[in-house]
Amino acid sequence: MDNWRKSSYSGEGDGNECVEIATAPTYVAIRDSKNPARATLTFPTPTFTTFLEALKNLQER
Repeated sequence: MDNWRKSSYSGEGDGNECVEIATAPTYVAIRDSKNPARATLTFPTPTFTTFLEALKNLQER
């Protein structure tokens, strides 16, 4: 998978220590930006979308 990207909030310096995501039509993959060659977590797209919505709801509280 070649389309890995980091959050726009990562910034410079310590911004290299974050997670990166890559999307495909049916899944979302997540990896550690410090060790990109190591294992990735892969989730079906609907599951990842539900997870993000739950995080947004927590943030709004």
